[in-house]
Amino acid sequence: MQLYNTLSAEERAIMIDDAGKQRLTLSFYAYAKIQDPKKFRDDLFVAWNKLDALGRIYVANEGINAQMSIPEENLEAFRTTLEVYDFMKGIRLNEAVEHDDHSFLKLTIKVRDKIVADGLNDETFDVTDIGVHLKAKEFNEILDDPNTIVVDFRNHYESEVGHFKGAITPDVETFRESLPIINDQLQNHKDDKNLVMYCTGGIRCEKASAYFKHQGFKNVFQLEGGIINYAKQIEAEGLESKFIGKNFVFDNRLGERITEDIISQCHQCGKPCDNHTNCENDGCHLLFIQCDECKAAMENCCSTECLDVIHMPLVDQVRLRTGKQVGNKVFRKGKSENLKFKHSGELSDNSLATVDPSLSEQGKQKPADIRQKIKVKKVLLGKAEHYYVKAQVGLFTLENHELNSGDKILISGPTTGNQELVLDKMIVNDADANTAKIGDRVTFEVPFRIRLSDKLYKIVN
Repeated sequence: MQLYNTLSAEERAIMIDDAGKQRLTLSFYAYAKIQDPKKFRDDLFVAWNKLDALGRIYVANEGINAQMSIPEENLEAFRTTLEVYDFMKGIRLNEAVEHDDHSFLKLTIKVRDKIVADGLNDETFDVTDIGVHLKAKEFNEILDDPNTIVVDFRNHYESEVGHFKGAITPDVETFRESLPIINDQLQNHKDDKNLVMYCTGGIRCEKASAYFKHQGFKNVFQLEGGIINYAKQIEAEGLESKFIGKNFVFDNRLGERITEDIISQCHQCGKPCDNHTNCENDGCHLLFIQCDECKAAMENCCSTECLDVIHMPLVDQVRLRTGKQVGNKVFRKGKSENLKFKHSGELSDNSLATVDPSLSEQGKQKPADIRQKIKVKKVLLGKAEHYYVKAQVGLFTLENHELNSGDKILISGPTTGNQELVLDKMIVNDADANTAKIGDRVTFEVPFRIRLSDKLYKIVN
């Protein structure tokens, strides 16, 4: 029974392209009592893997939080897998404003303590006593009420590229930080103001609204389905968008455009821009906003220091990032003294520029093709088993595909980063050989320390 991914992101992207099928990007969540999250997780993986469903999903005793990509033709079959569970019958699936076949390239389902890290003790208040859900039209109307305070319960890098006009946008890096900050800031308005909150898809507000009602706020409201659902409703009903800019999303797109306004700046030169990227230096990987000109000049790096690092020998790069667990942290903070035009906290509602209509038929900036993000196409061969320090030799087990002398390989891991080598000589099952097949144990010289978390790939460019 397959319970984990066996394909790399690159292999999956190629398969998606070859299939030529329209995929939908969607999200959903549900709070429920789940007695055995591990079994729940495994059952979901088996069911969804058969449907070619991909995504990032968290499950816990308190419920499920999912962002996913599925083939459009499998949508009803996917709904059926949800409705096996009573608490997901009729669940709302928030479809993305802008679909992308490569929004997710793996099916990752993780068991967590909570489906959203809120830092709250759920035993101290009634988590089901939530605020009033508002649809887009109702949300617009309450925003026009002078007695309304609207709060953005997302992180600083999310609100910087887009937010509702007049919203309080806390300068926070995590959801849990925003709760006590807003509670303290609004202490004098528990009775006389409408506390209206929103987030990306609604899940953060579900818990936040219950928390603030417990804190004594009398009039608590939340945007039903979050920004994603709001955008769909205003388009369908021809309503004014009181949200301005781009909605940050946690997949390969990193954003979907709601209005044509650009309200943020390139963090390096100050030019109007709202396209996020991650620093090319694997020892940094900082999330920041970068325009095309700076991307070219800085080679996708956030600073001259990182630019210098990516041109160092690979062995020196590994030495510099020893002990830094940043390789998989795609959404790292987005703050640095090197980013001169980074803004957070109190943000402007003014548009700095509008999207160039010539960029696409709809006048929307399309997310970067995954091909542009993946510089190296590779296939997974196997995993690291041991590293012999004195001999500088690595031992690997082949699980997929064969390996040949002369192949260009890549060893990749959270600490090791991405290291490329040409395989000149190898020992297969304790004997010199030019070819290794699935199941073989392979050793060869590696001029840097490898770890058991490292994977071995063959580069196929």
